[in-house]
Amino acid sequence: MHELHDGYTRFRRNVYPAKAGLFSRLATEHRPGTLFIGCSDARVVPELITQSEPGELFVIRTAGNLVPAYAPGADGVVASIEYAVAVLGVSDIIVCGHTACGAMTALAEGHDLGSAPVVADWLRHADAARARAAAAPAASGPAGVTTLVRANVAAQLQNLATHPSVTRALAEGALTLHGWVFDIGTGTIEPIDHAVAVAAA
Repeated sequence: MHELHDGYTRFRRNVYPAKAGLFSRLATEHRPGTLFIGCSDARVVPELITQSEPGELFVIRTAGNLVPAYAPGADGVVASIEYAVAVLGVSDIIVCGHTACGAMTALAEGHDLGSAPVVADWLRHADAARARAAAAPAASGPAGVTTLVRANVAAQLQNLATHPSVTRALAEGALTLHGWVFDIGTGTIEPIDHAVAVAAA
């Protein structure tokens, strides 16, 4: 916690003064152009990877960058997607997976999640990804995890397209979906084409 306080002190002293005008504008304006759906993993920082300024990204982070298929009822992820698309009017959505993902590793390697039942239940949103990966050429170890990571991005794009606000915006040509896999070790991004993801469904 001490490090975080020191970081805030540096922000106020060194960063904020140079961006005071930006923050003054953002105090009354919120118009991000992109919804970034990424993993909660601390190694994957959307604003750092994309070099975005405050106010440019609307960010949702979940374990395994999972996007539940649409279902009526209160849900934080579903509400955030709807708000980004229907209210803020974002023009792009990125679903970003990453190498060495703990959630995908647990699934690919069959880890016992008996002590984390809520996590196990949440990871059921990756069932379609597991089916996709099972249809791919067999791989094990890190290669198997990476195969599942790619399949998961494609599957989550499919889930995203079930949300009414997303469906409407896509039909109107007002929204574009993008799939990315971020390689932590190399800092590179592999695109996962949405058209391919749809065709593979």
